[in-house]
Amino acid sequence: MAPPLPRSFFARDTVRVARALLGCVLETRYRRTVTAGRIVEVEAYVGPHDPAAHGYRNRRSERNASMFGRPGTAYVYFIYGMHWCFNVVTEREGVPAAVLIRALEPIAGLAAMCRRRRTRDRRLLCSGPARLCQALGIAGGMDGLPLDGPRLCIRPPVGGPSGPPTVTPRIGIRHASDWPLRFAETGSPWTSRPEPRGGSGRDRTRTAR
Repeated sequence: MAPPLPRSFFARDTVRVARALLGCVLETRYRRTVTAGRIVEVEAYVGPHDPAAHGYRNRRSERNASMFGRPGTAYVYFIYGMHWCFNVVTEREGVPAAVLIRALEPIAGLAAMCRRRRTRDRRLLCSGPARLCQALGIAGGMDGLPLDGPRLCIRPPVGGPSGPPTVTPRIGIRHASDWPLRFAETGSPWTSRPEPRGGSGRDRTRTAR
């Protein structure tokens, strides 16, 4: 396997990082069990001016502290009292910007993923933020970890996305719900939901800045 991505990869504009993460491999290691998936869907949360971001208006809390940390850090938070979500911190330290990993194509540790998710249906292992965290064993103890460490890392792309990504508004948010900051590998069967009819390869990300 290629070495993990350097911190410089993440210390860039959040939208650029989000696009570049498609095709990369998210890997976890628990004891001797390695699980990994190829990233096929992400959402960008672009800083203190983003009403949908946890760091909107630079509001800090114990929950979102990692979002203000160094680029290349994990931001893991709990939602609905039952699910974990995994994010990649971007830009520079002190800027609350991150990329939510929404879906993976499972590629390693499938037996462990099936056991954790209690399903043999590969399509249901990592097709959503909560599902992928459960499948890869990502939980609150990984919040704030570097993304080039022994427990958690992101490696360079495998296979690479096939053509331009599908671009749509983000999913399941109330504020800035029309900002086109969700990026998915076009045609992938592993995303959290099917593409809208006709797809959405049109790039309108500038409207969100």
